Amino acid sequence: MSINRRTFITTSAVAAATLAAPMVRAAGTPNVVVVGGGAGGATAARYIAKDSKGAINVTLIEPTRRYYTCFFSNLYLGGFKEMEELGHGYGGMAAGGVNVVHDWAVGVDRDAKTVSLAGGGSLPYDKLILSPGIDFVDGAVEGWDLSAQNAMPHAYKAGSQSELLRAQLESMPQGGTFAMVAPPNPYRCPPGPYERVSMVAHFLKQSNPTAKIIVADPKAKFSKMALFQEGWANHYSGMVDWIGDDFGGGNVSVDPGAMTLTIDGEVTNVDVCNVIPAMKAGRIADMAGVTEGNWAPVNAADMSTKADADIYVLGDASSQGDMPKSGFSANSQAKVCANAVRGALTGSRVFPAKFSNTCWSLIATGDGVKVGATYEATPEKIAKVDGFISQTGESADVRQATYLESEGWYTGITTDMMG
Repeated sequence: MSINRRTFITTSAVAAATLAAPMVRAAGTPNVVVVGGGAGGATAARYIAKDSKGAINVTLIEPTRRYYTCFFSNLYLGGFKEMEELGHGYGGMAAGGVNVVHDWAVGVDRDAKTVSLAGGGSLPYDKLILSPGIDFVDGAVEGWDLSAQNAMPHAYKAGSQSELLRAQLESMPQGGTFAMVAPPNPYRCPPGPYERVSMVAHFLKQSNPTAKIIVADPKAKFSKMALFQEGWANHYSGMVDWIGDDFGGGNVSVDPGAMTLTIDGEVTNVDVCNVIPAMKAGRIADMAGVTEGNWAPVNAADMSTKADADIYVLGDASSQGDMPKSGFSANSQAKVCANAVRGALTGSRVFPAKFSNTCWSLIATGDGVKVGATYEATPEKIAKVDGFISQTGESADVRQATYLESEGWYTGITTDMMG
C-alpha cells in the first residue's frame, strides 16, 4: 500500500462525501465537547463540525495554542526536522466551524453532562469525546518521577521535552554514553523508542562517533525488532547495546542527581538518560470515571466507553483491542467516532466501523521501514483483519520509497486533522 498526501486526502474526501448524508435536525442544537486537540480529538472535532453543517455545536478544549506531533518528533532528534515543522495551529479548525477553547478540562460531571474548565465555568455536552493522550504511571521506574524530567527527559510528549533531549545530545562529551529506559507494553507508538535509538545514533555518528548507546528494555522483543537490529548493524555498528528482559533490562533504577543507570545491580555512569516510563490514559479519562486500570475500555463499533454511552475515548487513552497506540490509529478511530456521534445526534446514516493503521520509522538517511494492518469492529474488540511489514534485506530504493511515503502521509494526516 502506498500513501502520499494526495491519496490520503482523497480517501478522506471520499469518506467525508459519504458521511454527508441527509440529516434530521432535532429541536435545539446538540453540543459535542472534545477534550484534546491531537490526532484523535482534532480529527473528530473537525469531521463532526464539517459533516453536520451546523447541526451540531462542536467545542474543542485544548490548553496549547500549537500542537506538536509526537509522530516525526524522533526525526527532530536525528536532525532531519526542525521543531517548527512539527507544530500546527488551530486556526483552520476554527475557520471550519469548531469552537476552539484554549484551557484545561479539569472535571467531568456525568450526571449534569458538563465539563469544567480550569479558567472557570463549564461546558454542557450531549456527547463528550476524550482524546487526552497519555500520562505516566507513578513509580514505574525506580528513582524517576516527573520532578526528574528535566534531568532525565521522557520526550514522549513532543515540544519542550524534545528540545531538551536534543540539547542534551548536543552537549554530550565525546565518547559519552546515552542511555534509554524503554517502556513496558502497552504504550504510545510501539516502534517509537527504537526509531529514537536510530535517530540518536544517526545524530551521534555525525557529531560524536565514539559515543555509546545503552537501551534497558523490560521486553524480550519489540515492534520491527529484526528491522531495527539489521539497521543498527548496518549503519551504527558497535554503537547500540540493547539489553532485553532476559539480561536484566526490566530490573532497572536511575539516579537523576548522580546521573547513573543501574541494570540488574550493575551501575553505569551516563551523560544523557532518556527515561520512558510505563503509561496510562490521560488524567481526564480517570476523572470522568471511564477508566479500568490504566486505560479506558471502549466499544469497537463507535469508540463509546463501556462506562458511559455518551462518552467516547479515542487514541492512546483507549483500551480497544488489537490496534497499536499511534497517531494513525487515533485519526482512524476518530472518523468512526465522528460518524457515530453525528448519526446519534442528527439521525444521519452510520456506516460499519472499519479501521486502519500504518507506522513508519526512519533508521538512517533514506532507510525507512513500516508496519501496518486493517481492522474491523467485533462485539469484543477492534480486531485485526490483515497486516504487512517491511522485510529485512530490502533494496535501498524500496527503503527510500518507504521514507518518502511517510513524508506524504505526514502532510496528509496533519491537513486532515487541522484543516
